[in-house]
Amino acid sequence: MTPNISLEQWRTLITIVDAGGYAQAAEIMYKSQSAVTYAIQKIESLLEVKVFEIQGRKAILTPTGQMLYRRALALVNEANELEHAAHALSAGWEAVINIAAEILFPSHLLLSCMAQFGSESPHTRIELVESVIGGTSEALLKGEADIAISPQLPPGFLGDLLMRVRLVAVAHAEHPLHHIGHMLTFTDLRAYRHLVVRDSSKKRDQRAAFVEVDQRWTVSQVATSIEAVAMGYGFAWLPEEHIKLELKSGLLRPLPLLEGGVREIPLYLVLANPDFAGPGIRRMTEIIKNSVE
Repeated sequence: MTPNISLEQWRTLITIVDAGGYAQAAEIMYKSQSAVTYAIQKIESLLEVKVFEIQGRKAILTPTGQMLYRRALALVNEANELEHAAHALSAGWEAVINIAAEILFPSHLLLSCMAQFGSESPHTRIELVESVIGGTSEALLKGEADIAISPQLPPGFLGDLLMRVRLVAVAHAEHPLHHIGHMLTFTDLRAYRHLVVRDSSKKRDQRAAFVEVDQRWTVSQVATSIEAVAMGYGFAWLPEEHIKLELKSGLLRPLPLLEGGVREIPLYLVLANPDFAGPGIRRMTEIIKNSVE
């Protein structure tokens, strides 16, 4: 069935609402006000509804108009995405791919993936955002990432489980917690400084702190947290993959916790828009999946 109302007419409706009136919409769209008025009249006559009602000098959406406006936004956005995807596919691999990656994902793996992709598509730029906890979900929700490696699946997104990261509670070998003489409980930890990596989203998740303590330092990078623990400034749950050398050398030792000494965090590989993902995005996703198998 062929639609009776064109995308341009729906765009006119959206512009009137967003601009605040017929005259303002006409100016933005470089059309006469009569052409803008006619577009709305056409919608109203074809659908046999009333889109606007005049209150004073303002055109206000009717309840039906509000529903049409919401659906028109979705329709026009979908059309724009379709055109964008078609242009990207016709031009070959994407010029830029945006990746948001949780900092718990091993950086050497991600860099190897980027290097492999770069050898296959040297002219595609990669923009990498290293995020913490909710920051990756936020990048997806804001449309700032084509690919995400995230510990969470935000509403409206699907993803494949990529790996599980082990976080180990550790402290410097000479830290007092290693010399208490019995298996530790969370009560024992409260007297010592806890080092936490800050959630990079605007709505920060306070649950990033695994235990309530009297002293806490919050930093922005895992590397800073590792360095602080290695200098004896506190204890932290750190990704085992990131501290292999420190554990092997004995500089850091796992805390003898009665429970909770090891935590596993799932990481999901998420395509922001699977329907419109171009060949470069799909290839990069395949390389990342293969890197953890």
